[in-house]
Order: sequence, then C-alpha cells, then structure tokens
Amino acid sequence: MAIVGGETAPFLDVADPGFSVRSAQVRRAREASWYARTSYGLAVLRHDQVARMIRHPNLRQGSRLWPAHHGVTSGPFADWWASWVLNKEGAAHQRLRRLLNPAFSRRIVDRLQPRFAGLAEELAGSFAPRGRCEFMAEFAGPYAARVTAILLGIPEEDWATIAACSATVGLAMGVRIREHLPRIEAALAVLYGYADALIADRRRSPREDFVTCLAHPPADGDHLTTTELRDSLALLIFGGFDTTRNQLGLAIQAFMDHPAQWRLLSGRPDLGPAAVEEVMRVTPTTTWVTREAIAGFTFDGLDIPAGTTIHLFCESAGTDPRSGGAEIDITSGAQRSTLASAAGSTTAWATWSRGRTCAWRSRCWPAGCTSSARLAGPPGCLTAATPDRSGCR
Repeated sequence: MAIVGGETAPFLDVADPGFSVRSAQVRRAREASWYARTSYGLAVLRHDQVARMIRHPNLRQGSRLWPAHHGVTSGPFADWWASWVLNKEGAAHQRLRRLLNPAFSRRIVDRLQPRFAGLAEELAGSFAPRGRCEFMAEFAGPYAARVTAILLGIPEEDWATIAACSATVGLAMGVRIREHLPRIEAALAVLYGYADALIADRRRSPREDFVTCLAHPPADGDHLTTTELRDSLALLIFGGFDTTRNQLGLAIQAFMDHPAQWRLLSGRPDLGPAAVEEVMRVTPTTTWVTREAIAGFTFDGLDIPAGTTIHLFCESAGTDPRSGGAEIDITSGAQRSTLASAAGSTTAWATWSRGRTCAWRSRCWPAGCTSSARLAGPPGCLTAATPDRSGCR
C-alpha cells in the first residue's frame, strides 16, 4: 500500500458502478489522508491540495484517456471525444479556445435573458398552483433543453429530442461506457444532424446569433474547419443540456438540505448569482476532473511518477470542512472557490473559459433558480432525482 509520511492511504474503487464521490466512504478517506489510491490512479480529496494541483505545470488534462480506459479507441464517439477543446493541450487548445470565444459574448446571452426568464416563469407557473412537482421532469429537463435550443437556434419544439439524445450521450461519463456505446453513438449522430443543419442554415442565411459567430468568422484569419465546427456544436448541445439539467437538480437537492436558504432566495431573487456559486461549490455536477502527470514530481511528500492518472475530487474538496464545509450561505459575499469550473469542467458551457461562464451563470441560471424558489413553495414540495455520474471530466 502507498505510504505518505507514515500514513496508509485509503483505497477507493472508482470502477465500481455503485461508487459515489458523495459517499461516506469518500468522506472517511478525506479525513484519513489528502489523497487515496484508486483503480485508475490517485484521487486528491482535500481543498488545499486540489486547489494547488489544478494548474500544476507537470499535469495535463487526463480526461482524453477516459474512453481508452474502457477499450473505446476508435469510431465516431472516440473521434468526437478527442476533438474536444477540453482534451487538447498547448497550441491546439489555445487555437480552438480563441476561435470559439467570440460566440460566448455576454451581449448575445444578455439579449436572450428575457426569454430565459420567461421560460423559467412558464415552467414554474405550470406546477405552482398544485404546490408540488417532480423537479427534474417538470423543470430542470425542459428548461435546460429549451434554453440550449434558444441559444443555438434549434427549433424549440425539438427540446425533447435534444434532452433524450443528450442524456444518452451522457452515459459515456460512466464506467459502463463500452456497454452503452451503440446507444451513445446513435444519439451522437442525431446531435451531429442538428449541428449540420445549423451550419448549413447560418452559412446560407446569417443572423446575429451564437452559431453565426462561428459559421461566419472574419475573412482575414484563421477559422474553424467544418469538422471542428460540427464537433463543437455537438458538444455544446450535449453540454448545454446535460450539465445544466443536472446542476439544477443538484441545486434543488442542496436547498432541500438547507430550507432556510431556499426561503431566503424566494424573497431575495437578487441573490441568484450568489446562490449559483454556492450550490456549484457544494453540489457540483462535475464531481471530479482528471489530470495526467507529464513528468515526475513530488507533491506534499508523495512521489508522483510520469504517466500517473490523478483525479481531482472537486465535490470532496468543495465540501472539505477545512475550507467552508458542506453548509451553504448565499449571503456570505465571499467568493468561495468553485473548483469544478476552475479545473476546466464542461459545466454550463464553461469548457472554454471562466469569463464566458459568468454571462451564462448571471443570466440563465439565476432565472431558473429564483423562479423555482418564488413560485414553487417550500423545498419539501419538490422531488429531485439527480444522477451521480462520477467519472471522466
């Protein structure tokens, strides 16, 4: 067993389909050591070490290897996964990020904010009279899918298809990816169909919108190839729905655990942005992100060889009692670290940059959170079935 300063490090079987980052087992491991051994390398559990490792110069993105860990090395899904800006490094990453960033303009999102707010009001208003709802089915799913459709210009009535196919692609984030691969690739083909239609339409009839920014770049300079553009749009459809839906459900779960904060948000919708940051800290949809050591180094007394896979457990770090703990306080005013976003997750379109995420958080998310709080009553009237697809991000 691995030894750190004379301490025996715990073992976490992350390959077990029943494993959960939010489990008591992980909490016990965090108390015993800052790291644990796993079936896929090391897991870093505490806030201090995760915060320092996130941008360590000897680490690179490790999520690129996730499909290969499960024997998926070729085919449409493997090719798409390899294309993600999140899985690129160096000049290739910087190029894609630079070419994609203009579409994440605050101006574009701000212009759509009234539609997002109106959608949240519509959905919450549909169940407010009866005083209860099944939150994931009646709010989080439709809201995430329809917001994604609105932002990208997909017909809003196709939201159920977007939701179903994105949820199926999301099976790739779990340890049974190889078993589900035929379903995943069939759903990915549908998302590619939407991407192809969007590209063709905007090249034929440009608009002042998100996709046109990418499909009609400035003539003088580098631009996305058609393959890069369709890969990125398929990722945005998937990520826009999947992580937003799950994070909304996890937010409701957090407020169920903190009903006084829910009541406060109901009366203080101006606290929406702060509420978003707090629930993403305590109950992030991206529960861990993966890095790979490109060179050997020593970290807090532990020798880490080149090639080691390192999982940064963002949820465990965010709830670490040494730094904030699991309690939420939407009035604290403190910018407590949201480690999943800092680590480069795909949460709510955050793949590209922290700055672009702010526009999404400050416009789309608070609309969903505050409308639900104001119209739906106490959190006990809600049920939220939130998946825990720990894994590759």
